Order: sequence, then C-alpha cells, then structure tokens
Amino acid sequence: MNVKLIRMNSGEDVIADLINEEAEVLVVSNPIVLVPGQGGTLGFAPWSPVLSPDVKEIYIRSDYVVFMSEPNEDVVNNYNQIFSPIVTPSNTGLIL
Repeated sequence: MNVKLIRMNSGEDVIADLINEEAEVLVVSNPIVLVPGQGGTLGFAPWSPVLSPDVKEIYIRSDYVVFMSEPNEDVVNNYNQIFSPIVTPSNTGLIL
C-alpha cells in the first residue's frame, strides 16, 4: 500500500491508498478521514459514508488538493490494520 495524507481544500485530512498520480487527477482507494475524539484522540471515519462498497477507485481532481504527504507512522499502521488482509506485528523483535 502507498498510504498518503491528502489535505483537501475543504480542510479535510483524507488518508487513502494512492494508486496513481497524474497531472490533473489522483486515483485513490479506501479513503478515510481523521475525526477528533474525546481527550485529544483521533478516530477514522469513511470519507463518503454513502459510497457503494463496490467502488474500488476514486478519482480526485488535483485542483481540490492543497497538499499530499506521508502520514504519521501510527496512522499508517492503523490504516493497514483496517484495510490490509495481512496483519503484521508492529514490533520486529523476537517473540518468546
């Protein structure tokens, strides 16, 4: 997965798997937004809750994007736990 943080000009922080980046459009899958919770925590919510589960790719016009960057490692790990069929341990040490 190529997990990216995409700040939209609406102010939304979208976390998504970047499939392709072209001059005028980004192609992403599994977009979610960061939602503030109680006590300074962050949660995830679907970017478009009424989107059909059959939709595999979303096309975003580049002129709606303020910036795109690498998200925090904890965000990437949580995103991968949600969408990856393979679960990997976060600790690379030896397990006894």
